Amino acid sequence: MKIAVIGLGIIGGSYCKAIKAHTDHYVIGINRSVDTARQALADGAIDEIGCRESLGEADLIILCLYPQACVDYITENGAAIKKGAIVTDACGIKRAVCPQLQALSKAFGFVYVGSHPMAGKEKNGYAVSEATLFEGASFIITPCGADEQSVAKLEEFARSIGFGSITLSDPEEHDRMIAYTSQLPHILACAYVLSPCCPHHKGFSAGSYRDVSRVANINAKLWSELFLENQTPLVHELDVLIDNISHLIEAIEEGDRERLEALLEQGHQVKQMLGE
Repeated sequence: MKIAVIGLGIIGGSYCKAIKAHTDHYVIGINRSVDTARQALADGAIDEIGCRESLGEADLIILCLYPQACVDYITENGAAIKKGAIVTDACGIKRAVCPQLQALSKAFGFVYVGSHPMAGKEKNGYAVSEATLFEGASFIITPCGADEQSVAKLEEFARSIGFGSITLSDPEEHDRMIAYTSQLPHILACAYVLSPCCPHHKGFSAGSYRDVSRVANINAKLWSELFLENQTPLVHELDVLIDNISHLIEAIEEGDRERLEALLEQGHQVKQMLGE
């Protein structure tokens, strides 16, 4: 295939590098910063620096932009996309973008299949992208009405570049689960490091501090958009977390060791049952 990757940050750059490392596909890189695209070309991560006209050559287009930017890009450039080409995105939310991209697919004649690579780092940008980022990771597909052949083609592609598992979902389930597995931990980490104790942690911290604070190194512009676009599921998970914390606070304040031990044991049992 000819594959166009739009946006060469950590995810887009890693897509390019993984495609070149694992397949014989031809990669077209399109990026707002020409310097980044030139670096990707020099690295051998892409075969060509693309432009709007390049979209007409692509069999698969991967949008690696902020959610609304994905919609805006296709709105502006959808007419240049080859009829029947598959367009997918890497957005961490789906309810806000899938209906719009699905509508645009019908207007412009391409096939839209939503997706979300469950991989990343605390740092951002092309410089930290790598060919192994997706190794063994989960690849979520939200078909959004696409034909089975196109969904199967995207699944085959994902496996070919290293993804370990494929999860099929709809936008509602995706956003509900991502609120818990991804967005909530980022909020928790940010709230955690806002403590006045944080600047003085050195010498007093080890694995627990690193584990809880790791994802506080956040891209505030991107994640604020993700949080607000997924407001209802995320607020629900925050309410559940606050409720659970309040029970622990009450047990500690009241010196109720039996209740405190029971609550902690509940958490231990859940982790043990999951075997993770």
